[in-house]
Amino acid sequence: MLCTLRRSIGPFAFFALTLLIVLPRTGAADDHVVKPADLQKALEDSAQTRRDNLEALARVVSSETGARTLKTAGLDSHKVEQALALLGDSELAALAERARTVESDFEGGSLTNQQITYILIALATAVIILVLVAAR
Repeated sequence: MLCTLRRSIGPFAFFALTLLIVLPRTGAADDHVVKPADLQKALEDSAQTRRDNLEALARVVSSETGARTLKTAGLDSHKVEQALALLGDSELAALAERARTVESDFEGGSLTNQQITYILIALATAVIILVLVAAR
């Protein structure tokens, strides 16, 4: 009896495994935690935010006041702009927020040239330090 049971289990197990492999898995492809369209949208939003932050910093660094200030500090504005691309998203966002604040305060007339000079030197120094730390 036991021998007959063993003989019948082998073909049954083979048949069951074959069915599991061959039959399509219905519903498995529709059961994603994150939909591909949502993931694509999040990636596009992240890339756009990074571009916006880089543009905000580039505007401040390449402005007449910014270039003059960096030159006074012994820094090349083009090298600082290139270094900005090496920053991580969080550092870039923090520096861009400061740059936007400086830009709006300057346009509003609430900052003097000396204050802008100090802020730009601090921003450039932060960029250099962050790049050096990231390079290690």
